[in-house]
This record gives sequence, structure tokens and C-alpha cells, in this order.
Amino acid sequence: MSKLKILLKNLGPGLLFASMAIGTSHLVLSTKAGAQYGWVMVIPIILANILKYPFFEFGIRYTAVTEKSLVQGYLNLGKKYLWIYALVTIVSTFTILAALYVVTAGLFMNLFKVSNISVEMVALCLFIFISAILIIGRYKFLENSLKAVISILFVALLITTVLVIQKGAVPGAETYQRPEIFNEVGILFLIGLMGWMPTAVEASGWVSLWSMENLKTMKEKPTLKLALQEFNVGYFLTALLAVFFLIIGWMTLYGTGTELSGSAVVFADQVVSLFTVHIGNWAYILIAVAAFATMFSTCMTAHDAVSRVSLDVLEKLFPQVQAFRSKHAFAIAVLLMASINWVVITGFGGNMANLVALATFVSFVMAPLIGWMNLKTVLSKDVAQEFRPKKGLQFLTYLGMVFLSLFALYYCWILIF
Repeated sequence: MSKLKILLKNLGPGLLFASMAIGTSHLVLSTKAGAQYGWVMVIPIILANILKYPFFEFGIRYTAVTEKSLVQGYLNLGKKYLWIYALVTIVSTFTILAALYVVTAGLFMNLFKVSNISVEMVALCLFIFISAILIIGRYKFLENSLKAVISILFVALLITTVLVIQKGAVPGAETYQRPEIFNEVGILFLIGLMGWMPTAVEASGWVSLWSMENLKTMKEKPTLKLALQEFNVGYFLTALLAVFFLIIGWMTLYGTGTELSGSAVVFADQVVSLFTVHIGNWAYILIAVAAFATMFSTCMTAHDAVSRVSLDVLEKLFPQVQAFRSKHAFAIAVLLMASINWVVITGFGGNMANLVALATFVSFVMAPLIGWMNLKTVLSKDVAQEFRPKKGLQFLTYLGMVFLSLFALYYCWILIF
């Protein structure tokens, strides 16, 4: 069997990472970055993907070597580290799924011209449908279905991007002036963009759990090299599609002064409609498929991940509680996550801007700490010397932590002064 066939056969955690990451950070934030600030925003997007890479890679590395979850690695370092991750997971529980589902509900309402039902009710239907898929299909179904979804998404988005480039940039207004990047508004936007680009750093624990599930489905344990190659494919795809969305926003909206709405339904209408105006009505189906596939697959993977990691954290914190280890525990966790986040959506009135701002900010501020914990875990006695990250990757990790820490401190300075 060729190396390519082996790699494709083992596609799993990296694919799920790509599916989960290519969501709000791409469809909403990357598009807005191009629309408001132009091509220059490719710099923070690429920087975020490079500087955060080690944080996620360590989740794959630790599980591939030890066959344990990263959550177990935190516990092995000391229970205080696990409590820190538990705190971050609580924030994820109450924000990330709500933000993703409300955007997806807005897209659904736009695509199917639904106007006689609220965004909250559409989100509830999505919660029920996706929860059923996750409970019945489990990990293997999720992995197999996403191979098709990601393929469709990539092809649709690639064609759309090429068409936009061929058509050329939309004429901008003569009086248009690009907003300042390094003022309070610009910095806040950068924090949102980079805080969730490619995704929240705590997702390193999610990737680790997917790796464990993937190991259970395989007859032969993959080598560390193969596990990292598979993840790198997904990670590169994630970064590439972020640039695609940036180009789309830049070519179709930059210079026009169009304000992108904070309402999920209005934003969905703007994103889909701008392609039909710029390229032609026949292009509607391409961006509609790409946009909905982006958000639907992200909802599925994030819902699965948050349920798994919450359960894993509870198992490790309270090993005496047998309920967390029962065969029905995952199904209960999936339903509980759906219920909690639907309540959050109804409380926020379907306005995704508040949800995205809260989730991205917390992810950004906590990123250096989680990154340090991940590095400490892969350098612990659990991982043999030959499997530990090389000096170059360790240096990149420290660079990422310093960069993100300084940026977070600057944000706090803006708030105080």
C-alpha cells in the first residue's frame, strides 16, 4: 500500500479538527477581515495558524505516544492543571456551541427561505438532529460522513474563490477609508480573529480524545510520524480555507463600506447575496453549499468534542462517580450540551455577535496558559525522550505564548485605560 493510501485511510483526528475549525472563525471572522481591512489581514491569519500550531500538535503527539488523553496528561502533572482546563471547558460549554448553532440556524433560514419561525426554534431543531446523529452514529459515522462533507466544502469553496478572483475586486467608493487596525476597535477585532483562528486552543484536548477514539477503530496502532502527518493535512487545509474566505470578503466587499450585521439571519443573507450580486445568480448554489457545509460540519464536530471532553474531565476529577463511565454517559452528555446551549441562545436573543465576542475573547486570553500546559505535558516523564518535540518546535511554542500574552495584556490595558 502506498504512503498516500495509508495516509488517506488513517484520516481521522486531523479531518475532524479541520471540520471543527473551519467554522465561525472562517465564515464570519475571515470574511469580515477581508471585507473591512483588505488583504493585509492575511498576515494575522497566517501568524495565528503558525504560532498556535504546536498547541494542537502536542495533543496528537501525547496521545499517539501514550495512548492516553491530554486531559489525563494534565491530571498526571497535578490536579490543579486539570481544574484550570475544567474552568476553560465550562466557558466553552456555555459559549462555543451556542455561537456555532445560531450562525448555522441563520444560514439554514436563508437557504430555505424560512421566515415564519424564529432562529431559536431552528437552532433547537438542529440541536435535536445533530444530537441524534452523534448518539446513534458515534465516532466512526462522524469521521466517515465528514470525509464527504469536507470534500464538498473544499471543492465548492475553491471554485467560488477562483470565480471571485477572475471577476476581480468590486469597485470601492471613492470616499472609502480603511478602518484603523491599531485602535481600540481594530485591536478588539484582531483579538476575536486570532483568538479563534484556527480555533480555540483548548481544542487541543478535543483532538487528543478523537485520537483515542480513532485508535479504537484501528487494527494496528499508527506510528507517531503517521499520526502527525494525518493531523498536518487537516491543519494545512484549515489555514488554506481561512485565506479563501479572506479573499472572498476582500474581493466582494472591501471598499464598499458595507456593514456586516451581528444578527445571524441578516449576516447569512449578506454573505450569500453578495456572491449573486458580484458573480451572478448561478453562483448562489456554490456559496450556499460551502457556507452551510462549513457551519453544519463544525456544529457536529464541536458538539461531539465538547461532550467528550466534558465527560473526560468529570471522569478524571470525580473517579468515584460511576455514572460518568456508564455506556449511556456520552448520550447524556450530548443531550445536556444541546440543552444548555439552547438556553444560552434564547437568552442572547439569537444575536451571534455577543456570543462570538465572549467565546473568542476567553479563548484568546487562555491560549498562552493552555499552550504552556500542553508543552509541560509532552515534556513530562509520560513521553519518552525520542518522542518529545524538537527544540525548534519548543521555541515556536514559547514564541506563540509570548506573542499571545503580550496581545492579551495590551487588550487589558485598553480596557483599564
